[in-house]
Amino acid sequence: MQHTISITAISSISSLGISTEEIWRKYKEASHCISYKDFNEEQTVVAELSERAKQVIQELRTESDHYKDLDDSVLFGIYAARNAVLEAGWKQDLDFGINIGSSRGATSLFEKYHQEFLATGKSSTLSSPTTTLGNISSWIAHDLQSQGPEISHSITCSTALHAVLNGVAWIQSGLADKFLVGGSEAPLTPFTIAQMKALKIYAATDKSNYPCQAMNLDKKRNSMFLGEGAAVACLEKGNKENALAYIKGIGYATEPLKHNISISTAADCFQKSMKMALGDTAIDEVDAIVLHAPGTVKGDLAEYNAIKAVFGDVLPALTTNKWKIGHTFGASGILSLELATLMLKYQEFIPVPYIENNNIPKQLNRIMINAVGFGGNAVSILLEAPFRN
Repeated sequence: MQHTISITAISSISSLGISTEEIWRKYKEASHCISYKDFNEEQTVVAELSERAKQVIQELRTESDHYKDLDDSVLFGIYAARNAVLEAGWKQDLDFGINIGSSRGATSLFEKYHQEFLATGKSSTLSSPTTTLGNISSWIAHDLQSQGPEISHSITCSTALHAVLNGVAWIQSGLADKFLVGGSEAPLTPFTIAQMKALKIYAATDKSNYPCQAMNLDKKRNSMFLGEGAAVACLEKGNKENALAYIKGIGYATEPLKHNISISTAADCFQKSMKMALGDTAIDEVDAIVLHAPGTVKGDLAEYNAIKAVFGDVLPALTTNKWKIGHTFGASGILSLELATLMLKYQEFIPVPYIENNNIPKQLNRIMINAVGFGGNAVSILLEAPFRN
Protein backbone atom coordinates (compact mmCIF):
# COMPACT_ATOMS: atom_id res chain seq x y z
CA MET A 1 0.00 0.00 0.00
CA GLN A 2 1.45 3.36 -1.06
CA HIS A 3 -0.34 5.26 1.73
CA THR A 4 -1.81 4.18 5.05
CA ILE A 5 -5.59 4.11 4.76
CA SER A 6 -7.66 4.28 7.92
CA ILE A 7 -11.19 3.04 8.40
CA THR A 8 -12.48 5.77 10.69
CA ALA A 9 -16.11 4.65 10.92
CA ILE A 10 -18.41 1.86 9.88
CA SER A 11 -22.17 1.76 10.30
CA SER A 12 -24.75 -0.81 9.34
CA ILE A 13 -28.38 -1.78 9.46
CA SER A 14 -29.35 -5.43 9.30
CA SER A 15 -31.03 -8.23 11.21
CA LEU A 16 -28.33 -7.68 13.85
CA GLY A 17 -29.65 -4.20 14.66
CA ILE A 18 -28.45 -0.64 14.17
CA SER A 19 -25.96 0.24 16.93
CA THR A 20 -22.43 -1.06 17.42
CA GLU A 21 -23.25 -2.25 20.93
CA GLU A 22 -26.36 -4.11 19.81
CA ILE A 23 -24.60 -5.67 16.81
CA TRP A 24 -21.64 -6.86 18.90
CA ARG A 25 -23.97 -8.30 21.51
CA LYS A 26 -25.81 -10.26 18.79
CA TYR A 27 -22.53 -11.54 17.38
CA LYS A 28 -21.51 -12.85 20.80
CA GLU A 29 -24.72 -14.89 21.01
CA ALA A 30 -24.74 -18.36 19.49
CA SER A 31 -28.25 -17.82 18.12
CA HIS A 32 -29.07 -16.76 14.57
CA CYS A 33 -31.29 -13.94 13.27
CA ILE A 34 -33.49 -16.17 11.13
CA SER A 35 -37.22 -15.74 10.73
CA TYR A 36 -39.72 -17.42 8.44
CA LYS A 37 -41.71 -15.57 5.82
CA ASP A 38 -44.19 -16.70 3.18
CA PHE A 39 -43.27 -16.18 -0.47
CA ASN A 40 -45.81 -17.48 -2.99
CA GLU A 41 -47.46 -19.45 -0.17
CA GLU A 42 -44.21 -21.20 0.69
CA GLN A 43 -42.56 -20.60 4.05
CA THR A 44 -38.99 -19.43 3.54
CA VAL A 45 -35.92 -18.88 5.72
CA VAL A 46 -34.89 -15.20 5.72
CA ALA A 47 -33.10 -12.64 7.91
CA GLU A 48 -35.21 -9.49 8.01
CA LEU A 49 -34.26 -6.20 9.62
CA SER A 50 -34.80 -6.08 13.35
CA GLU A 51 -38.04 -4.43 14.46
CA ARG A 52 -36.21 -1.31 15.61
CA ALA A 53 -34.38 -1.15 12.28
CA LYS A 54 -37.67 -1.40 10.37
CA GLN A 55 -39.00 1.44 12.48
CA VAL A 56 -36.09 3.79 11.73
CA ILE A 57 -36.38 3.07 8.00
CA GLN A 58 -40.09 3.88 8.12
CA GLU A 59 -39.28 7.13 9.97
CA LEU A 60 -36.70 7.97 7.32
CA ARG A 61 -39.22 7.30 4.55
CA THR A 62 -41.62 9.86 6.04
CA GLU A 63 -38.96 12.59 6.45
CA SER A 64 -39.50 13.91 2.95
CA ASP A 65 -41.91 13.51 0.04
CA HIS A 66 -38.83 12.67 -2.05
CA TYR A 67 -38.08 9.64 0.12
CA LYS A 68 -41.52 8.04 0.19
CA ASP A 69 -41.11 6.55 -3.31
CA LEU A 70 -37.57 5.24 -2.83
CA ASP A 71 -36.68 1.56 -2.60
CA ASP A 72 -35.59 0.08 0.72
CA SER A 73 -32.11 -0.48 -0.69
CA VAL A 74 -31.70 3.28 -1.06
CA LEU A 75 -33.09 4.06 2.40
CA PHE A 76 -30.88 1.41 4.02
CA GLY A 77 -27.86 3.06 2.40
CA ILE A 78 -28.89 6.58 3.43
CA TYR A 79 -29.38 5.52 7.04
CA ALA A 80 -26.02 3.73 7.29
CA ALA A 81 -24.21 6.57 5.51
CA ARG A 82 -25.61 9.24 7.83
CA ASN A 83 -24.38 7.36 10.88
CA ALA A 84 -20.97 6.57 9.42
CA VAL A 85 -20.29 10.20 8.45
CA LEU A 86 -21.42 11.36 11.89
CA GLU A 87 -19.15 8.83 13.63
CA ALA A 88 -16.15 9.79 11.49
CA GLY A 89 -16.70 13.50 12.12
CA TRP A 90 -17.18 14.37 8.45
CA LYS A 91 -20.30 16.50 8.92
CA GLN A 92 -18.40 19.76 8.44
CA ASP A 93 -16.19 18.50 5.58
CA LEU A 94 -18.32 17.38 2.65
CA ASP A 95 -15.50 16.95 0.14
CA PHE A 96 -15.53 13.16 -0.10
CA GLY A 97 -16.36 10.54 -2.71
CA ILE A 98 -19.12 7.96 -2.49
CA ASN A 99 -19.23 4.42 -3.86
CA ILE A 100 -22.16 2.41 -2.53
CA GLY A 101 -22.99 -0.58 -4.69
CA SER A 102 -25.71 -3.20 -4.86
CA SER A 103 -26.07 -6.54 -6.55
CA ARG A 104 -29.78 -6.20 -7.33
CA GLY A 105 -30.65 -2.63 -6.46
CA ALA A 106 -34.32 -1.68 -6.24
CA THR A 107 -35.72 -5.19 -6.49
CA SER A 108 -38.98 -4.45 -4.70
CA LEU A 109 -39.82 -1.39 -6.79
CA PHE A 110 -38.73 -3.07 -10.02
CA GLU A 111 -41.06 -6.00 -9.37
CA LYS A 112 -43.89 -3.64 -8.42
CA TYR A 113 -43.51 -1.47 -11.53
CA HIS A 114 -43.17 -4.50 -13.80
CA GLN A 115 -46.40 -5.94 -12.41
CA GLU A 116 -48.12 -2.63 -13.10
CA PHE A 117 -46.80 -2.66 -16.67
CA LEU A 118 -48.05 -6.18 -17.27
CA ALA A 119 -51.47 -5.22 -15.93
CA THR A 120 -51.88 -1.86 -17.70
CA GLY A 121 -49.34 -1.74 -20.51
CA LYS A 122 -48.04 1.53 -19.07
CA SER A 123 -45.09 2.48 -16.88
CA SER A 124 -45.25 4.71 -13.82
CA THR A 125 -43.50 8.07 -14.06
CA LEU A 126 -40.86 7.24 -11.43
CA SER A 127 -40.24 3.67 -12.55
CA SER A 128 -36.94 4.47 -14.25
CA PRO A 129 -35.20 6.95 -11.91
CA THR A 130 -36.05 4.98 -8.77
CA THR A 131 -34.79 1.62 -10.06
CA THR A 132 -31.34 2.46 -11.42
CA LEU A 133 -28.28 1.23 -9.53
CA GLY A 134 -26.96 4.79 -9.49
CA ASN A 135 -30.04 5.66 -7.45
CA ILE A 136 -28.33 4.55 -4.22
CA SER A 137 -25.14 6.64 -4.34
CA SER A 138 -26.86 9.66 -5.86
CA TRP A 139 -29.52 9.80 -3.13
CA ILE A 140 -26.88 9.34 -0.43
CA ALA A 141 -24.93 12.24 -1.94
CA HIS A 142 -28.12 14.31 -2.03
CA ASP A 143 -28.91 13.46 1.58
CA LEU A 144 -25.40 14.26 2.83
CA GLN A 145 -24.89 17.19 0.44
CA SER A 146 -21.44 15.84 -0.41
CA GLN A 147 -19.28 17.45 -3.08
CA GLY A 148 -17.18 14.56 -4.39
CA PRO A 149 -17.73 11.91 -7.09
CA GLU A 150 -20.64 9.46 -6.86
CA ILE A 151 -20.13 5.90 -8.11
CA SER A 152 -22.50 2.93 -8.21
CA HIS A 153 -21.90 -0.54 -9.55
CA SER A 154 -22.90 -4.18 -9.34
CA ILE A 155 -20.34 -6.96 -9.23
CA THR A 156 -22.88 -9.32 -7.69
CA CYS A 157 -21.92 -10.60 -4.24
CA SER A 158 -18.47 -8.97 -4.12
CA THR A 159 -19.92 -5.52 -4.88
CA ALA A 160 -19.25 -3.91 -1.49
CA LEU A 161 -15.63 -5.03 -1.31
CA HIS A 162 -15.13 -3.79 -4.87
CA ALA A 163 -16.38 -0.45 -3.54
CA VAL A 164 -13.61 -0.61 -0.94
CA LEU A 165 -11.12 -1.29 -3.75
CA ASN A 166 -12.40 1.76 -5.62
CA GLY A 167 -12.14 3.97 -2.54
CA VAL A 168 -8.57 2.80 -1.93
CA ALA A 169 -7.65 3.45 -5.57
CA TRP A 170 -9.03 7.01 -5.51
CA ILE A 171 -7.18 7.78 -2.28
CA GLN A 172 -3.92 6.17 -3.41
CA SER A 173 -4.07 8.14 -6.67
CA GLY A 174 -4.27 11.45 -4.84
CA LEU A 175 -7.66 12.32 -6.37
CA ALA A 176 -9.38 12.10 -2.99
CA ASP A 177 -8.47 12.01 0.69
CA LYS A 178 -11.76 10.50 1.86
CA PHE A 179 -14.20 7.99 0.42
CA LEU A 180 -17.50 6.58 1.66
CA VAL A 181 -17.76 2.95 0.56
CA GLY A 182 -20.12 0.04 1.04
CA GLY A 183 -23.13 -1.85 -0.19
CA SER A 184 -26.88 -2.05 0.30
CA GLU A 185 -29.34 -4.81 -0.49
CA ALA A 186 -33.07 -5.37 0.00
CA PRO A 187 -33.57 -8.74 -1.73
CA LEU A 188 -36.44 -10.22 0.28
CA THR A 189 -38.88 -10.06 -2.62
CA PRO A 190 -40.90 -12.83 -4.31
CA PHE A 191 -38.99 -12.87 -7.61
CA THR A 192 -35.52 -12.68 -6.01
CA ILE A 193 -36.36 -15.50 -3.60
CA ALA A 194 -37.76 -17.55 -6.50
CA GLN A 195 -34.53 -16.98 -8.46
CA MET A 196 -32.39 -18.37 -5.65
CA LYS A 197 -34.68 -21.34 -5.15
CA ALA A 198 -34.50 -22.08 -8.88
CA LEU A 199 -30.74 -22.43 -8.51
CA LYS A 200 -31.30 -25.17 -5.90
CA ILE A 201 -29.07 -23.42 -3.37
CA TYR A 202 -31.64 -22.19 -0.85
CA ALA A 203 -31.82 -23.49 2.73
CA ALA A 204 -34.60 -25.90 3.66
CA THR A 205 -37.31 -24.61 5.97
CA ASP A 206 -36.85 -27.33 8.57
CA LYS A 207 -36.59 -25.00 11.57
CA SER A 208 -33.46 -26.77 12.77
CA ASN A 209 -31.08 -25.05 15.13
CA TYR A 210 -28.97 -23.74 12.25
CA PRO A 211 -30.72 -23.93 8.85
CA CYS A 212 -27.66 -22.45 7.17
CA GLN A 213 -24.60 -24.67 7.53
CA ALA A 214 -22.03 -22.21 6.20
CA MET A 215 -18.47 -23.57 6.65
CA ASN A 216 -19.73 -27.07 7.48
CA LEU A 217 -17.73 -28.98 4.88
CA ASP A 218 -19.60 -32.22 5.60
CA LYS A 219 -23.06 -30.91 4.66
CA LYS A 220 -24.92 -32.82 1.95
CA ARG A 221 -27.20 -30.06 0.68
CA ASN A 222 -27.03 -26.37 -0.08
CA SER A 223 -28.12 -24.15 2.81
CA MET A 224 -27.82 -20.53 1.68
CA PHE A 225 -30.57 -18.09 2.63
CA LEU A 226 -31.09 -14.38 2.04
CA GLY A 227 -30.86 -11.47 4.44
CA GLU A 228 -31.27 -7.73 3.98
CA GLY A 229 -29.21 -4.75 5.09
CA ALA A 230 -26.52 -2.22 4.33
CA ALA A 231 -23.17 -1.15 5.69
CA VAL A 232 -21.02 1.88 4.92
CA ALA A 233 -17.39 2.59 5.89
CA CYS A 234 -15.41 5.83 5.95
CA LEU A 235 -11.94 5.58 4.41
CA GLU A 236 -9.33 8.28 5.04
CA LYS A 237 -5.76 8.79 3.90
CA GLY A 238 -3.19 8.49 6.66
CA ASN A 239 -2.85 7.13 10.17
CA LYS A 240 -5.85 8.66 11.91
CA GLU A 241 -6.24 8.84 15.68
CA ASN A 242 -9.82 7.56 15.43
CA ALA A 243 -8.98 4.65 13.12
CA LEU A 244 -10.91 1.43 13.77
CA ALA A 245 -8.52 -0.47 11.52
CA TYR A 246 -6.00 0.07 8.73
CA ILE A 247 -6.29 -1.46 5.29
CA LYS A 248 -3.05 -3.40 5.13
CA GLY A 249 -3.60 -5.01 1.73
CA ILE A 250 -6.09 -5.47 -1.09
CA GLY A 251 -6.47 -8.26 -3.61
CA TYR A 252 -8.76 -9.07 -6.50
CA ALA A 253 -9.03 -11.68 -9.25
CA THR A 254 -11.42 -13.30 -11.66
CA GLU A 255 -11.39 -16.69 -13.31
CA PRO A 256 -12.82 -17.96 -16.60
CA LEU A 257 -16.49 -18.99 -16.45
CA LYS A 258 -17.21 -22.70 -16.63
CA HIS A 259 -20.75 -22.24 -15.31
CA ASN A 260 -22.83 -19.12 -14.70
CA ILE A 261 -22.52 -19.33 -10.92
CA SER A 262 -19.57 -21.58 -10.19
CA ILE A 263 -15.93 -21.13 -9.30
CA SER A 264 -13.18 -23.71 -9.67
CA THR A 265 -12.78 -26.56 -7.18
CA ALA A 266 -9.85 -24.83 -5.49
CA ALA A 267 -11.21 -21.30 -6.09
CA ASP A 268 -8.28 -20.05 -8.18
CA CYS A 269 -9.72 -16.52 -7.95
CA PHE A 270 -9.55 -16.58 -4.15
CA GLN A 271 -6.03 -17.94 -4.19
CA LYS A 272 -4.94 -15.01 -6.36
CA SER A 273 -6.86 -12.36 -4.42
CA MET A 274 -5.59 -13.59 -1.03
CA LYS A 275 -1.98 -13.73 -2.22
CA MET A 276 -2.28 -10.19 -3.59
CA ALA A 277 -3.81 -8.92 -0.34
CA LEU A 278 -1.03 -10.57 1.67
CA GLY A 279 1.71 -8.82 -0.28
CA ASP A 280 4.82 -9.09 1.88
CA THR A 281 2.83 -10.10 4.99
CA ALA A 282 3.84 -13.56 6.22
CA ILE A 283 1.02 -16.11 6.33
CA ASP A 284 1.56 -16.70 10.05
CA GLU A 285 0.85 -13.01 10.70
CA VAL A 286 -2.82 -13.39 9.65
CA ASP A 287 -4.82 -14.27 12.75
CA ALA A 288 -8.26 -14.84 11.24
CA ILE A 289 -10.23 -14.93 8.00
CA VAL A 290 -13.88 -13.95 7.60
CA LEU A 291 -14.98 -16.26 4.80
CA HIS A 292 -17.51 -15.51 2.08
CA ALA A 293 -18.91 -19.04 2.72
CA PRO A 294 -22.54 -18.64 1.55
CA GLY A 295 -23.62 -22.07 2.80
CA THR A 296 -23.50 -23.90 -0.53
CA VAL A 297 -21.79 -27.27 -0.74
CA LYS A 298 -19.37 -26.42 -3.56
CA GLY A 299 -18.87 -22.75 -2.74
CA ASP A 300 -17.84 -23.30 0.87
CA LEU A 301 -15.50 -26.16 0.00
CA ALA A 302 -13.87 -24.28 -2.88
CA GLU A 303 -13.04 -21.30 -0.65
CA TYR A 304 -11.66 -23.59 2.06
CA ASN A 305 -9.52 -25.37 -0.55
CA ALA A 306 -8.16 -21.99 -1.65
CA ILE A 307 -7.30 -21.04 1.93
CA LYS A 308 -5.50 -24.36 2.39
CA ALA A 309 -3.57 -23.79 -0.84
CA VAL A 310 -2.42 -20.34 0.29
CA PHE A 311 -1.87 -20.89 4.02
CA GLY A 312 -0.99 -24.60 4.08
CA ASP A 313 -0.82 -25.95 7.62
CA VAL A 314 -0.61 -22.43 9.09
CA LEU A 315 -4.38 -21.91 8.97
CA PRO A 316 -5.74 -18.76 10.60
CA ALA A 317 -8.92 -19.00 12.65
CA LEU A 318 -11.87 -19.20 10.24
CA THR A 319 -15.33 -17.73 10.62
CA THR A 320 -18.30 -16.35 8.70
CA ASN A 321 -21.55 -14.53 9.51
CA LYS A 322 -23.78 -16.07 6.82
CA TRP A 323 -25.24 -18.66 9.21
CA LYS A 324 -26.45 -15.81 11.41
CA ILE A 325 -27.57 -13.00 9.07
CA GLY A 326 -27.92 -14.74 5.71
CA HIS A 327 -26.43 -13.75 2.38
CA THR A 328 -27.02 -10.06 1.72
CA PHE A 329 -25.66 -10.20 -1.82
CA GLY A 330 -23.89 -6.92 -2.64
CA ALA A 331 -23.78 -5.82 1.00
CA SER A 332 -22.34 -9.07 2.34
CA GLY A 333 -18.65 -8.17 2.02
CA ILE A 334 -18.93 -4.91 3.95
CA LEU A 335 -20.96 -6.61 6.69
CA SER A 336 -18.15 -9.16 6.93
CA LEU A 337 -15.66 -6.29 7.11
CA GLU A 338 -17.72 -4.80 9.94
CA LEU A 339 -17.45 -8.10 11.82
CA ALA A 340 -13.68 -8.02 11.33
CA THR A 341 -13.36 -4.46 12.66
CA LEU A 342 -15.46 -5.38 15.69
CA MET A 343 -13.27 -8.39 16.44
CA LEU A 344 -10.20 -6.15 16.22
CA LYS A 345 -11.82 -3.54 18.44
CA TYR A 346 -12.96 -5.94 21.16
CA GLN A 347 -10.05 -8.39 20.66
CA GLU A 348 -12.41 -11.35 20.59
CA PHE A 349 -12.83 -13.96 17.88
CA ILE A 350 -16.45 -14.78 16.95
CA PRO A 351 -16.69 -18.47 16.01
CA VAL A 352 -19.32 -20.39 14.05
CA PRO A 353 -21.09 -22.29 16.86
CA TYR A 354 -21.41 -25.65 15.11
CA ILE A 355 -17.79 -25.69 13.86
CA GLU A 356 -14.97 -26.93 16.07
CA ASN A 357 -12.30 -24.26 16.55
CA ASN A 358 -8.96 -25.50 17.81
CA ASN A 359 -6.86 -22.45 17.01
CA ILE A 360 -8.75 -19.46 18.40
CA PRO A 361 -6.18 -16.64 18.54
CA LYS A 362 -5.28 -15.03 21.85
CA GLN A 363 -4.71 -11.71 20.07
CA LEU A 364 -6.10 -10.30 16.85
CA ASN A 365 -3.75 -8.07 14.87
CA ARG A 366 -4.61 -8.88 11.25
CA ILE A 367 -7.84 -10.23 9.75
CA MET A 368 -8.57 -11.03 6.11
CA ILE A 369 -12.06 -10.69 4.60
CA ASN A 370 -13.16 -12.55 1.46
CA ALA A 371 -16.04 -12.00 -0.94
CA VAL A 372 -16.84 -13.43 -4.35
CA GLY A 373 -19.62 -12.92 -6.88
CA PHE A 374 -21.17 -15.06 -9.59
CA GLY A 375 -18.48 -15.99 -12.08
CA GLY A 376 -15.52 -15.76 -9.73
CA ASN A 377 -15.11 -12.01 -9.07
CA ALA A 378 -13.10 -12.40 -5.87
CA VAL A 379 -11.89 -9.70 -3.49
CA SER A 380 -9.75 -10.06 -0.37
CA ILE A 381 -9.06 -7.24 2.09
CA LEU A 382 -6.43 -7.49 4.84
CA LEU A 383 -7.12 -5.36 7.89
CA GLU A 384 -4.64 -4.46 10.60
CA ALA A 385 -5.40 -3.36 14.16
CA PRO A 386 -4.62 0.35 14.59
CA PHE A 387 -1.39 1.40 16.24
CA ARG A 388 -1.29 4.62 18.23
CA ASN A 389 1.48 7.21 18.31
